[in-house]
Order: sequence, then structure tokens, then C-alpha cells
Amino acid sequence: MALSVREYRARIKSTESMKKITRAMELIAASRIIKAQQRAQAAAPYARELTRAVSAVATFSNVDHALTLEPENPKKAAILIVTSDRGLAGAYSSSVLKEAERLIEKLKGEGKEVDLYVSGRKGEAYFKFRQRAVVQAWTGFSDQPTYDVAAEIGATLIAAFLADVEDSESDVRAVDEVHVVYTRFRSMLSQEPTAVRLLPLEVVEGTEAPAKADVLPLYEFEPSPSEVLDSLLPRYVQSRIFFALLQAAASELAARQKAMKSATDNADELIKKYKRIANQARQAGITQEISEIVGGVNALADAQAGSE
Repeated sequence: MALSVREYRARIKSTESMKKITRAMELIAASRIIKAQQRAQAAAPYARELTRAVSAVATFSNVDHALTLEPENPKKAAILIVTSDRGLAGAYSSSVLKEAERLIEKLKGEGKEVDLYVSGRKGEAYFKFRQRAVVQAWTGFSDQPTYDVAAEIGATLIAAFLADVEDSESDVRAVDEVHVVYTRFRSMLSQEPTAVRLLPLEVVEGTEAPAKADVLPLYEFEPSPSEVLDSLLPRYVQSRIFFALLQAAASELAARQKAMKSATDNADELIKKYKRIANQARQAGITQEISEIVGGVNALADAQAGSE
């Protein structure tokens, strides 16, 4: 059933209002992306120097640490899944959840149980709807994460990794591996869901190994290498989690800007379509009115001619 010109004008008005909203959200996301990139760049020097310090202690000392020991027969793994708190970001959250599902299937295929830790309301709602247990969730900071939140998440995961299975007094669930799934920010047009193993710890960046003929540098650790590692390794884990949160925040904002730009463009096309149809309906109405007037004049003329 064809709509009237008034109804098409009402649709045009509502679509224009929606276009203003999506355009504003696009601009807000664009401005926040710059801040998110600046925060990631500002945190890079600290993470780099911390990595060098951990590499120096791990390379030039013979101390084994609990966070770096590989379990002989791992049976349980924990996964931290970083999603968003809000929607209107296209396929951002669904992409990282698909990557998490692939990792879960892989770990279960290796005979490991999986404990889920979630960051973001979207991930929490996803597993709640499917009635799948989540050990702990953190929400309310996806687009503006802080180091305090990363430290809390890191402390929880480290406690789960170091927990003793036979410790009945603790509510922490012991795991043999810790993985994190987040979205890496490549560019404004490319965001890549990524899964990395966080624990047992692997130093991803380090100093170059000296040649065999070179004299090894002399390091003196104070108070001791083991105590230095006890202090550095938890901070190193927290810095990697903070890096993942910052990357995810920038990716979320980029995905939201792209989604809102697409919505604005679609609103433009819809407005053009409605205006064209409204004009056609208006012209059809005018043509019908003219036809009715002409028909009435002809009928009146015929009636007068018959009466004469």
C-alpha cells in the first residue's frame, strides 16, 4: 500500500534526526581515537624499559620463577576476553568473541578445561545468554581503560595461576595457562582479533644475545635475582594486560567511527530515496487532481449540451 506524501515527509524528518545522531557519534569516536593512540604511545616507553629489565634478569641469572615454569601436563587454562561495554561498533565484539570461541575449541581439543574471565558488558552478556559460567567480569571502562584496572585483572589472573589446587580455603581456581584475546589496532581501517598466551610468561621482546666471542656483561642484583623477579614479573604481566586494553580501546573507537560513518551514509541514501518517492507521490496526486478537474469539466459540459 502506497504511503501518503505526509507520511514520507515524516519518515524523511525522522531519518534526518537519526543522521544527526550517527554523525555526532562518528565525530566523538574520531576525537577519542586520537586520545587512545596518544595513551598507547605514552605507555610504550615504560613497557619497553620494563621488558628490557625482565629480559636482563631472566637472561643473566639462573633463577627459575613460578610465573615462567612450564607445567608438565597442563589440564586447565584461563582465557581473558576483552570486549566492549557499549554497542554501535559494528562487528567489533562479535569478531573478538569468535576468536575466543576458536581458542576455546582448540584448548578443549587438547584436553584442557577452560575458565573464562571477561572484560566488557558485551562479552558478559554473550556468555550469560548462553548460560556459560564466567569466573569474573570487569565492566565500565572499555573505551577508557586505566592502569589500576589492568593491575586488578593481572593480580586476579596471577593468583589463579599460582593458586594451589588443594588449597580449600581459597576461592581462586588454579589454572596451568593464561591466555588473553583482544583486538589489536593496526590502523583506522584494520583491527585484528588476536589471541596470545600470557602465562607461563614468555618475554616477547628482549635484548640481543651476545656473540660467543664477546664477554658477557657483569650484572649485580640487589637484593637478589629471585626477589627482583618477584617484583618485576607481576608488573610485566600487568603492563601487557594494560597494552591489550589500550589496543582494544583504540580498536573499539575505530570500529564505532566506521560503523557510524556507514550509518550516516545509509541515512543519506534513505533520505534521497524517500524524497524521490515523495516527489513522485506528490506529482501523482497533482496529476490525479488535474484529471479529476478535467473529467468534471467535461462531464458538466456534456450535461449542459444534453439539456439544450
